[in-house]
Amino acid sequence: MVSPAPLQATLAVDSRCEHGEGVIWDERRQALFWIDISGRRLWAHAPASGRSRDWALPDRPGCLGLIEDGRLLVVLAKSIGVVTPDLDADELAFTHLADVEADQPHTRSNDGRVDRDGHLVFGTMDEHEEKAARGSFYQFSLRHGLRRLPLPGVSIPNSICFSHDGRTMYWCDSVTPRILCCDYDAANAQAGNVREFARLDRADAEPDGSGIDAEGLLWNAQWRAWRVQRYCADGTVERTVEVPVKHPTCIAFGGPALDQLYIISSRLDHQDDELLRTPQAGGLFVCAPGVKGLPESRVAAA
Repeated sequence: MVSPAPLQATLAVDSRCEHGEGVIWDERRQALFWIDISGRRLWAHAPASGRSRDWALPDRPGCLGLIEDGRLLVVLAKSIGVVTPDLDADELAFTHLADVEADQPHTRSNDGRVDRDGHLVFGTMDEHEEKAARGSFYQFSLRHGLRRLPLPGVSIPNSICFSHDGRTMYWCDSVTPRILCCDYDAANAQAGNVREFARLDRADAEPDGSGIDAEGLLWNAQWRAWRVQRYCADGTVERTVEVPVKHPTCIAFGGPALDQLYIISSRLDHQDDELLRTPQAGGLFVCAPGVKGLPESRVAAA
């Protein structure tokens, strides 16, 4: 298969997040939400009106999930809670639900996404300089609480997303340039048969956030690579979106027809001269990818 010419993403919101991540589309509100991990903030943007705003969070966030009742589930570094964002409100109340690895001083929560059965699945990462595989994967729901998934230890978990039928979970450890997958049983919080799905063609690139489109193919934002790539079922690259900043971190399909690809990015690990050349780092970017996405799955009500 010959890949088409790369698509080009353009700036949608000049948010300049220190470490933008975890973008999702809420089709009910017709709005995007994402987080600034280092800045400890939740962001929102409504493309139709052009309105954007952000709110302070009590700790560094790792990921977000929509809930059936309209609230947002927010996984912070060491806790999980809920918020109800209102674009007209200046404050954002956080209600605590559960702790995460309170006995582990070197870990914090990171990437996650809601599975097809209404659980938010996320991983924890090692913040120690040695980047050991101290992290774990968890499933959280309002029905079952927090349950650990039986997957290998991980240093920097990313790329979490799910096949259309919900029986395959994709994920990675960003310290190696490959994306993995495994069999996944949502109801019983079980996972196994870990295998390689795709390998990046650049050793210096790191796989970051992923999502599955309406055709069942996986899109992956790639740290240090200035790009997002779409992978076929056999792990080959089908198309590329070039991003004008070096650290794209996560993707979401949005817009009324779910035909817009949104890409959030980070300002971390930049030299001063790099930020002068790419001042939009940390912003939200968009392109028309030529395919549609799926509505985000939602955490089931208790």
